[in-house]
Amino acid sequence: MLQNDFYLDPHRLSPEDTAKLDAFYEHCMKHRYFNIGYPESYDFDYSDQKRFLDFHLNNCGAWDEFCNYQLQSFPFEKEVIEYFAGLFKIPFNKCWGYVTNGGTEGNMWGIYIGREKFPEGTLFYSRESHYSVAKIAKILRLPAHAVLADEKGEMVYSDLIKQIKNSRVKHPIILANIGTTVKGAIDNIATIQQKMTEAGFNRQDYYIHCDEALSGMVLPFVDDPQPHTFADGADSLSVSGHKNIGAPMPCGIALAKKENVDSIKVEIDYIACSDKTMSGSRNGHTVLYIWEFIKKHRPDYLRARVANQLALVKYTVDKFRQAGIPAWTQKNSVTVVFPKPSEEVWQKHNMATAGGVTHFVATCHQRNTDMADAMIADVVADFKRRHIRF
Repeated sequence: MLQNDFYLDPHRLSPEDTAKLDAFYEHCMKHRYFNIGYPESYDFDYSDQKRFLDFHLNNCGAWDEFCNYQLQSFPFEKEVIEYFAGLFKIPFNKCWGYVTNGGTEGNMWGIYIGREKFPEGTLFYSRESHYSVAKIAKILRLPAHAVLADEKGEMVYSDLIKQIKNSRVKHPIILANIGTTVKGAIDNIATIQQKMTEAGFNRQDYYIHCDEALSGMVLPFVDDPQPHTFADGADSLSVSGHKNIGAPMPCGIALAKKENVDSIKVEIDYIACSDKTMSGSRNGHTVLYIWEFIKKHRPDYLRARVANQLALVKYTVDKFRQAGIPAWTQKNSVTVVFPKPSEEVWQKHNMATAGGVTHFVATCHQRNTDMADAMIADVVADFKRRHIRF
């Protein structure tokens, strides 16, 4: 007989624990729109999704096959991947992808596919790449070389070719940044392919993965984007779902050429389905968030949204320069880079710093210049107080 007495437990938090949650909720409400140094957007409203929090939605395995686990959001995930296939210019039946836990998982998946395609390959990535790339190389036990970047954060292509030649690798795996973490730089995959051709490589003999966590939802909505799609030469790519899209939890989208993904397919008897992902069990809720975003927002709205971000970037750069501070940005970038202020100032405004510079990120929830103006005023006053001139 089953013992049912334990169901009589009221399952209530203590007053002390309830107070902790209440205090944390107030903290979240107070700081919801704090971000100007990190690229998360908070202009989302997924209130229609709250009802699904009563369910454990587990997208285990591949969304395009039968799965014995019933509480999954596979039909919605198919629509998400179909949308992003169109956005990044590859026929839907020629690619495969899935909703990830974030940009790092997407990068690991893409690099893993590259390694399976070229088991004796070596990874080459810019020194301005996200810190997780070096970690991924260690996890995959993949030989890796960090390539020089110029002062604006873009890969030095001559050093890429130099390091590839010195390593004598026949099948390089190249990670291209489509918006670096600190400076928003974009590695030009058209230039990479041109330099590789000049170095004697055929296109089928190397692999390009694009880390598009930052700019993947910016470039499709500008008039003159840098090369970043499958049509431009990408073999796989990773996009963030919690940056320009906006979501209540980290997530992302990863895509790759189907012919390469098939090499990592594993059959799983336990769920009567195959798996082509990194994580196996995946969050079915984040699929619904991204699905709702792409269904609610048409291209003209997304173009206007990005245009607003870029206008705020220009405004911020101009204001800094008028005050004598050498701020700058990249083409089609939502990042403004300027000299690092005092710790008091960058901590007050929650800004990221690295290598003597700080950056401001034009996020989608900034509908006016108020946050930028407050930050600019504090930075200008800080440099004046410390008698720093440029």
